[in-house]
Parts: sequence; structure tokens; C-alpha cells
Amino acid sequence: MTQMILAGAIGLLVSIFITPVLIRKFSAVGLGQEIREEGLKSHFKKRGTPTMGGIAILIAITVSYVATSIYGEVTNLGGFTASGLLVLGLTLGLGGLGFADDFIKLYMGRNLGLNKKAKLIGQLAISLAFGGLILLFPNQDGLTPGSTHLSFLRDLDTVDLAFGGGVIGIILFLVFMYILISAWSNAVNLTDGLDGLAAGATAFVLGAYGALAFWQFRNSCTQVAVPGCYDVRDPLDLAILSAAGLGACVGFLWWNAAPAKIFMGDTGSLALGGLVAGLSVASRTELLMVIVGALFVIEAASVVIQVAGYKAKKIRIFRMAPFHHHFEAGGWAETTVVVRFWLIAGVAALLGVAIFYGEWLSYGGI
Repeated sequence: MTQMILAGAIGLLVSIFITPVLIRKFSAVGLGQEIREEGLKSHFKKRGTPTMGGIAILIAITVSYVATSIYGEVTNLGGFTASGLLVLGLTLGLGGLGFADDFIKLYMGRNLGLNKKAKLIGQLAISLAFGGLILLFPNQDGLTPGSTHLSFLRDLDTVDLAFGGGVIGIILFLVFMYILISAWSNAVNLTDGLDGLAAGATAFVLGAYGALAFWQFRNSCTQVAVPGCYDVRDPLDLAILSAAGLGACVGFLWWNAAPAKIFMGDTGSLALGGLVAGLSVASRTELLMVIVGALFVIEAASVVIQVAGYKAKKIRIFRMAPFHHHFEAGGWAETTVVVRFWLIAGVAALLGVAIFYGEWLSYGGI
């Protein structure tokens, strides 16, 4: 618990003090956000607001995780682990892809950065690297950071994504990793359309995962081999990384809340999507993340529904997609939409934690 508190505090402080430095730097060189011409007219006033603030989030998470791990090594509480480093690597990799996208937008002075093909290729390469490495690095008990089994509250032994093993099995598993990682990174990216929305919603998700991973650590099968224990390789490190991400999001939110002084850009949104995806894989809870991160699912689904409706019947199901713009176009104030969507994110996170804890109680825990 000490390491989690330390990670959260460092992430918060680094983010809250680094972000204004970026605001001043980007404002001085004119690195401001472009706004889509077909977007809401009320958003035109945001044109020129500094973006790429996700750099602060990435720095905060990295510094927090590294500092906390070094502290753990020195105090023999536990330091760097394969799970933590792989999830951090996924976060930084997608953050780098987002940075490239943001940089092209700003350099070219347009609202479009990397084309779809380049972005998909980048996500594919990062997902394949993560998916291949997550099945390596077994500990003394033979546990690897990830598993080929589909997971809800723990591994579903009846659903092996690489059933039968071999080349075909591994390919199927890697395809699943690509779908999962690209889905979450794009879902968070789509949610990042209003001041503070994505940062606040992600903070709720990371808070939930900090609690879940710490509970897995306290009830790990390597410590207490009883019914209901968890076979997760490095749950404490995942809890620390969640706390670091939570602190970084809250610190950034200080400057990103309406009226935003800076936007996270794709640098931040793709990275945070990678972080939540990696945490779900390493904690063996990929399907539970659909509940914990329900707001992101709703946002992504609204875009799919909108596109499908227009292509099939030439009709628009929503006034505008993603879903948050539907309410803005209906006359809701931006802050009203953000706060209410935060409430949805908070309720979803609590529901996920409740389901997780309820399943553990079913094994006779108290």
C-alpha cells in the first residue's frame, strides 16, 4: 500500500507541475489544436489551445513507476517486474504513435495527422510485440504476465484463445491482442472530445484497477493457496502502475478541466487506452474491463452505430457522434455533459469492483 500511495503522489505532482511548463512552451511556439470545420461551432473558440499535453501524463507515469520501483528495490518491498514493464512499454509505445499523429497535425496545420493505414500499422506492430512478450518471462511458479485464456474475473479455462497451441493458436491469440488493444486505445481517443472528459473517466477506471490489482496481491495463490486466490504474476506492480496513472490523470485534469488550458491529444488518449488494455490483460480481467470502462465502450459503440446507420439507410441515429457530442448538439452545456459522463464512468467502475469482490466472496471470503 505504501508503494501505491507513493506512486499516486509522484504521478500527481509530476503531472501537475510539468503540464504548465508544456502550456507555456507550446503557446510560445504556436502549437495549438485545429478544430474540424464540420464540428460543433461552439468548439471553434478552442482553436489554438495547446495540445500534446499527454506528454506530461507519460512523463508522470514513467517517473512515478521508476521511482517507486527503485524505492521497492532498496526497501526489499519489490521492484521492477515483467508485467509492469510490459504494460508501461505498451503505454509508451501507443503514446509515441499518438505523438507522431499530433506532431503531423501541428506541423501541417491541419486536423488530420497520420492516415488510417499508418495508424493501423503502428497499432498492429505495437500489439504484436506486446502480445508476443506477454506470454514470456515466467516466474518461479511458472506464471507469465499474460495468458492465452480469455478472462473475466480470472482466467476462463474453458476458453483458450490459442487452443491447441502451435502457429495457428499463437496467431489467433495475437489477433485478439490486436483487436483488444486497438479497440481500447481508439475508444479512449474517441472519448477525448470535451474538456476533462477522457482524463476524468480514465481516472475512475485506473482507481478501480488499483483496487482490483491490490486485492489480487493480498489474495495471491503464491501467498495463500486457498479457494478464490488469484494466479496473477505481478499484481502489486499492476496496482502501482494504476496508481501512477491515476495520479497523472488527476494532475493533468487540474489544467485540462473546463475551460481547458491544454489538451492531451492523441499522445495522451492512445497511451491511456493502451494502459487500461494492458492492465486488463496482465490482471486476467479482459472482459471485466468492458464493465469498468463502460463509458469508453458506449462512446466507441455510438460511432459504430452512427456509421452503420448512415451507410445502410443514410440516416443519422445521433445528432452527432461520438455520444458526448449528441448531447452538446442538443443544447447541453459542455460541463454538464462532462460531469454526467464522469458519473457514468464512476458508477461503471464501482459496479466492476462490486462484481469482482462479489465473486471472491462466493469462495467463502469475508
